[in-house]
Amino acid sequence: MRTPLIAGNWKMNGSRSQTKALLHGITSGLQEDTGVEILVLPVFVYLEEARHLLSQTSIQLGAQDLYPGGSGAYTGEVSGHMLKDVGCGYVLVGHSERRTLFHEGLPLVAAKFKAAVEAGLKPILCVGETKQQRENGATETVIREQIESVIEVAGIGAFHDAVIAYEPVWAIGTGLTATPEQAQAVHLTIREQIAQNHVDMAKRIRILYGGSMKADNAAALLAQSDIDGGLIGGAALDANSFLAICEAAVQKVI
Repeated sequence: MRTPLIAGNWKMNGSRSQTKALLHGITSGLQEDTGVEILVLPVFVYLEEARHLLSQTSIQLGAQDLYPGGSGAYTGEVSGHMLKDVGCGYVLVGHSERRTLFHEGLPLVAAKFKAAVEAGLKPILCVGETKQQRENGATETVIREQIESVIEVAGIGAFHDAVIAYEPVWAIGTGLTATPEQAQAVHLTIREQIAQNHVDMAKRIRILYGGSMKADNAAALLAQSDIDGGLIGGAALDANSFLAICEAAVQKVI
């Protein structure tokens, strides 16, 4: 069975005091050895703070982005090797906000994925369609292109330790959520696409749902056979809400 993964993407939120309070709330309420992997993705400037606070726990640390270069004259950027150096095990790649707000195209996302793997990080590749693309019946086409563009650059073998997160863009920060059936259908399509390249990889790769998963809908979403966890946004900023989602994932294991 694939180990469920619950990842909290803090986006551009927090302070040193908020980071300490949130992680204390999560760690104090989280049971150990639940069979669920927990990951937090703070802002760059709080990664070291978070690493220190999580040092005696099983919670994993990750970053929200990386630059595909190793080092050099790239003012303001952070490389995968630097993230690894401060204790990160995971990194988001191709989040919809990076694709839309910062105009990251398919080639750049693929380069970041490859750089993450080369740095020893586990990339979480975010894929998903806009509301218009869904209404036009282009969901499968859009996601297939997003995944294939990475396979072409990095190779299917680079997905060995990777994670894929399906985040319907129309459900992020809007209050809308795909129904469990809608989400499962897309997750199955993603798994079938990976299987066309590598059958065993498709069986073991974890696919997360990242479209406004909350405490009150997590159980129904996680009950689906091809949904292996959640990439949590707003609910990850509240310890009780995040813990409730983690508990829903525990029930998937039991």
